[in-house]
Amino acid sequence: MTTEDLGFGWRGDALDLPAYLKRVGLDADLPPTEETLRALHRAHVTSIPFENLEIMLGRPVEVGLESVQAKLVDRPRGGYCFEHSALFAAALERLGFQVSGLVGRVMMGAEKLRPTTHGLVHVRLPGQDPDEPGWLADVGFGSGPLEPLRFVDGPPDEQDEQDGWGYRLRRGDTHAWEMHQRGPDGWLRRHMFDEAEAYRVDFEALNFYVYANPRSPFTARPFVQRFLPESHRVLDGTTVTVTRPDGSVETRAHAPADLPDVLASDFAITLEGDDPGRLVAWLEARA
Repeated sequence: MTTEDLGFGWRGDALDLPAYLKRVGLDADLPPTEETLRALHRAHVTSIPFENLEIMLGRPVEVGLESVQAKLVDRPRGGYCFEHSALFAAALERLGFQVSGLVGRVMMGAEKLRPTTHGLVHVRLPGQDPDEPGWLADVGFGSGPLEPLRFVDGPPDEQDEQDGWGYRLRRGDTHAWEMHQRGPDGWLRRHMFDEAEAYRVDFEALNFYVYANPRSPFTARPFVQRFLPESHRVLDGTTVTVTRPDGSVETRAHAPADLPDVLASDFAITLEGDDPGRLVAWLEARA
């Protein structure tokens, strides 16, 4: 019997589950139910921020479980979709859920086809009837949803209202599903995706494009998000934008030297060692 890791599954057995649950503020006794899925999704989204700072700091973004856990769980840092989704999938798998990966095309209202650069998770309850729809877990986009969305194609005007934030999952014309998000300017098609299963190796390959390809928007500037029920904070370059569920928006510009303190106070991200100076130097060189 082989003990080689063949790449299937999400290595939930290797996850330090108590450390992960402590990071997101939950207790250990969590049965694999819909209530647990909703609570875990909300806790993860509101506890672990979104960020691409490793690129500015001159390091590759690693999506293996050990690396993701060391960064997102053991340190006051965050990550982007492939890191978040790999970690969340491992936690769900460890708790007994049925988990499969998905990859999506981030559209943000565009009509021209974009590449698959977003990692998501398809979740089903153990023993769930195969004819019953599962849930879309999207913990790594940075702007919610707070809770997973059921794979149900509702009427055009139906939405999932979550603490004042609006989302809807719809059958698409060119892809199986589309995620729409309500913003200050109305509804936006955020991303679209098919139900074909993606594996860890797919996350690794797509992640390399996101952090290493000069055409990737993530290589051009810091992009950090913190999503809470009452606010969505975004650092884009050196500008912080705060959007609230009622659609109100505030914007503040910062000097590069201010960014390490802004990350700590506004985004719960603490850069350690010489990383604050490296980030400031990177920004100042491109100012």
